[in-house]
Amino acid sequence: MALVPALDLRPAHNDTAIPHAPANIEAEQALLGAVLYDNATFERIGDYLQARHFYEPFHARLYAAIETHVRKGQLAEPILLAEQFGRDPAFEELGGIRYLADLVDRAPPAANAPDYSRAIYDLALRRDLIRIGGDIATTATAPDEETSARDQIEAAEQQLYALAESGGASQGFIPLSQALHGAVTMAAEAHSRDGGLAGLSTGLIDLDAKLGGLHPSDLLILAARPSMGKSALAVNIAFHVARNYAWEPQPDGTKKTVAGGVVAFFQLEMSADQLAMRMLAEVSGVSGDRLRKGEIDAVEFGRVRDAALEIQDAPLYIDDTGGITMAKLAARARRLKRMVGLDLIVVDYLQLVTIGGGGKLDNRVQEVSAITQGLKTLAKELSVPVIALAQLSRQVENREDKKPQLSDLRESGSIEQDADCVMFIYREEYYLSRTEPREGTPEHLTWQDQMDQVAGQAEVIIGKQRHGPIGTVKLAFNADLTKFGNLARDPSRYDQHSRD
Repeated sequence: MALVPALDLRPAHNDTAIPHAPANIEAEQALLGAVLYDNATFERIGDYLQARHFYEPFHARLYAAIETHVRKGQLAEPILLAEQFGRDPAFEELGGIRYLADLVDRAPPAANAPDYSRAIYDLALRRDLIRIGGDIATTATAPDEETSARDQIEAAEQQLYALAESGGASQGFIPLSQALHGAVTMAAEAHSRDGGLAGLSTGLIDLDAKLGGLHPSDLLILAARPSMGKSALAVNIAFHVARNYAWEPQPDGTKKTVAGGVVAFFQLEMSADQLAMRMLAEVSGVSGDRLRKGEIDAVEFGRVRDAALEIQDAPLYIDDTGGITMAKLAARARRLKRMVGLDLIVVDYLQLVTIGGGGKLDNRVQEVSAITQGLKTLAKELSVPVIALAQLSRQVENREDKKPQLSDLRESGSIEQDADCVMFIYREEYYLSRTEPREGTPEHLTWQDQMDQVAGQAEVIIGKQRHGPIGTVKLAFNADLTKFGNLARDPSRYDQHSRD
């Protein structure tokens, strides 16, 4: 019995039809028939294929219904599905239950299902490419006066990246069932990891305990006054993530990160060589100051050389372009993820990023707001955590209590609003060392006792955390190596606060 052909081959997406759109209705029918004949065939189909990739709208709805039944452990066969589609006009137009029965009668062997699914997926990508190409051509020939050519390139690149990553130029609404599946997957991964972290480990045990690791799609702001060590902490975290990178191959040929990750470090204040020097000091244990001055002996130089050989393959990529625009930063991050992979972005620091495009906004607050929103959007788009460093205003210095707070952020409104987490670094040793009394006085003895208590210590104050508690974490700090480390764990060190 011949299959009833689809009478209305409208695109599965709710946009205008594409002339001569590439599609293969027979492949869609064959795949659906194979799965209806034997539901176990569904397991042979890769997760990349989704209902929206079918060209015929009814086929898309039918595949979604089959997927729902199979994932619930229910039987997906013509009689049960016919009841579900009883009021679907396209179902009746195609022949009703007879159409489903014909799909089963003409079902190919289950072994062919992966070939059909790949063909359907590839054709869907081609249709999306045609759509995106048409949009680019239309925008370029009739440009918006407020949109520059560079902005159009950025928008096109973003669309192409989304297509390459997810197989859909625009996914639109996501059903709760799909979102729940992602949430359960994250929880399962956290449960399987040592320490139960849901995100990337910073390498600092107590900080991980507060944050639960660095979570994908989160924007974390790390702020401090100059000389507090914010760049040092960012380098320590980034280097730990890159140094512990491990992956495992997936059936589709991609790599899945199982520990650590690939890091993009946008260093806008120092050169790449200076950043590498800090890492060499950390690993070799040789003072960074002495390294820069060349005041090292042969033994120490050997340690530096060995450290370089040890860490040279760590997947940490440095971009030291000064005054980089938000558009270029996003484009380079997307490109790195496509070519190598990407698990963490660090920006040092926020106020040195520009909006670019000649689009000067009315004031710096609006510019910073556009940049923080861009970083948050990039974190969601690439599904990676973004750590952005920020400067604090001078009003901290005018207070007796120098511990920073949210209101100390420069252009604080936009940064505080867009960030998922805001952290401050405070080192009492830094301020106390600048109040040294005259030697030999009783005040100097008291000062020395206070210095001994706070020497080599730093505090990370979590002023905002959207997904967890706020509070303070104490860390060790080695100024010679510009390195943060763990202190002996003591639960009493934590300030107990309610959730934000």
